[in-house]
Amino acid sequence: MIQFSEEYECKADSKGRIMVPSSLRAKLAPVLGDGLVLKRSIFQKCLEVYTMAAWEKEMKQVAKLNRFVKKNNDFIRQFTAGVRVVEIDSNGRLSMPKNLIAFAGIEKEVVLSESIDRIEIWDKQRYYDVLDQGADSFSDLAEEVMGGFEIEQEDGDGIS
Repeated sequence: MIQFSEEYECKADSKGRIMVPSSLRAKLAPVLGDGLVLKRSIFQKCLEVYTMAAWEKEMKQVAKLNRFVKKNNDFIRQFTAGVRVVEIDSNGRLSMPKNLIAFAGIEKEVVLSESIDRIEIWDKQRYYDVLDQGADSFSDLAEEVMGGFEIEQEDGDGIS
């Protein structure tokens, strides 16, 4: 599975296409033939791009939900709303549908932010606003989320 961890600034054209940077296309090359999945983010006003393998893994978790429980059914509907299988065309562009562009408030300037198993697509101003809003409390968040983990070195010895 591909692990993502970089960030790119791009532009969206008037047709909602983003020129995907060549270094990101190279990273995705082994899986591009399978297609990519584009969807709304759950927690932020941005879009998420999954490789097909990462999307199938995600959907296996969702498929475990009992659809006879209303909140599960509601979650599935919201989670999959607007999902599209997309490709990077021969010119290196990714096309986004208008409804997803509107959801994310994408104008012209875009940030592609790799985030472990997915790539987030943000309107550039919104992305930097969100980062700025969380900057002061990030050290507290990092300690709360990661503070209990033991960091392993390559030789397997933990550091705490």
